[in-house]
Amino acid sequence: MTETKNNETVLVLGATGKTGSRVAQRLTEQGVEVRKASRPGFDWNDRSTWTAAVTGISAAYVTYYPDLAFPGAAEAIRDFSKLAVEHGVRRLVLLSGRGEEEAVVSEQGVRDSGAEWTVVRASWFAQNFSEHFLLEPVLAGEIVLPAGQVTEPFIDVEDIVDVVVTALTTDGHDGQVYELTGPRLLSFADAAAEIGRASGREIQYVPVSAAEFAAGAAEQGVPEEEIEGLTDLFSRVLDGRNESLTGDVEKVLGRPAKDFSVYAAKAAATGVWNR
Repeated sequence: MTETKNNETVLVLGATGKTGSRVAQRLTEQGVEVRKASRPGFDWNDRSTWTAAVTGISAAYVTYYPDLAFPGAAEAIRDFSKLAVEHGVRRLVLLSGRGEEEAVVSEQGVRDSGAEWTVVRASWFAQNFSEHFLLEPVLAGEIVLPAGQVTEPFIDVEDIVDVVVTALTTDGHDGQVYELTGPRLLSFADAAAEIGRASGREIQYVPVSAAEFAAGAAEQGVPEEEIEGLTDLFSRVLDGRNESLTGDVEKVLGRPAKDFSVYAAKAAATGVWNR
């Protein structure tokens, strides 16, 4: 195995996303040449865009949109990984989801590729409350999800990025599956309270059924195919299967994972939750 050298190029898929944008920035700060790929230049549904992305690179950070558990993901990851290795890619780091059986099937594509591989299985992103589909509900003061009273070890995206960059640029991570969690289990009501304290606002969590969640998402204009996949995913993954902590962040980085309160304070300071 060889470390990624500064004169080699690393491909970052989903380079405009929550993790991809940060991975690209972190690598650039370290002097690593980065090729950023996102739609429309790179499209998982348009295989004619894949070859240009993987040509001339040494390692790749692979993220799949909308989720590895969605139909078609396993075949796409398998074929993309094979193509990447055929074009000289030596190292693949795949972002996966914790507790998703279908995602595990998709992971097999990088395992079988012939490249050095690392799988990073992440818990629920803390940043979903400030950079994704839960931002508007937070601003409205009401987080509506089909999660009941289940607890989740929310992970700070910054911790995910640090692990990914380490796996991309240093040796010792080939064949590893890292399950990343925060240091504490919180219910969604707990998370809403933390955000409320940090932002000085009243935030409530409202548990609903999967059907009620789907109806609300449709009213907000979420595409039907995404609603179906997300509703199915939430109803299964948010069933308590992830109510446990791991030490993999510290194992890789030599420091503990960031607490949700640290994330909430930092996000609040940006003004993102100010109406």
